[in-house]
Amino acid sequence: MLKKLSLLAIAGLSLSSYVQADTAGIEIGAYQWTPDYSGVLAVDNGNQLGTSLNIQDDLGFTNENHNIIWVSLEHPVPFLPNIKIVSSDLDVSASSELSRDIIFGGETFTATENVTTQIDMSNIEYTFYYELLDNWINLDAGLTLRQYDGVVALNTDPAGSNINESEVLDFTIPLLYIKGRVDLPLTGFFVDGEINIISFDGDSLSDTALSVGYESDFGLGAKAGYRTFSMEVEESDFTSDLEFEGAYVSVFFHF
Repeated sequence: MLKKLSLLAIAGLSLSSYVQADTAGIEIGAYQWTPDYSGVLAVDNGNQLGTSLNIQDDLGFTNENHNIIWVSLEHPVPFLPNIKIVSSDLDVSASSELSRDIIFGGETFTATENVTTQIDMSNIEYTFYYELLDNWINLDAGLTLRQYDGVVALNTDPAGSNINESEVLDFTIPLLYIKGRVDLPLTGFFVDGEINIISFDGDSLSDTALSVGYESDFGLGAKAGYRTFSMEVEESDFTSDLEFEGAYVSVFFHF
């Protein structure tokens, strides 16, 4: 499925119209995101289905802080897209006592056992985009390639059953990228929104952020917003219907 998505998204990008920036510019920034976690996941093993696990009720996940950094480069060269690179640390772990027997990756974890769960959905994304509007209203559109390099793992106490089972998350998914910004004239304040989204053959991923910010005349700025990430995927032995959502505050420098 991911290969089909890649071909469709790349074809869409090749047909994009564009309006490039008049001058070159670089933006760097970072923020800390504190989302709430909800949803379910399951890890199968061949023909043995895994238990559908609620990441809050079964696995004990609560909110944690995650660091995101980005850099973008815009230029006036015709035909070549601008580029934005984002690194997201989405590694979270939790411990809980199981209230029922569960199956994860072909292993059986029994009720009353203490388990430690790690969900690492850290990723690097490469966004190639064109500026469609570039004045007090800004509009960008393009393609994001999001490369996941993580794991979902369940472990029990070495002094107990000592079970260690994991599912590696190693894939790249293409996403439609759209970003808009409206500057409030003569104030430095702005409102912006960004979305990465794809849906195909029953699988879907969406990542949206809305924020209000301020940028000074010399390029230093900050913004506060709310981000929602959801992923509904059934790939190989991994099934998920997850949602992370919460507030963030970011700082950036545009020069």
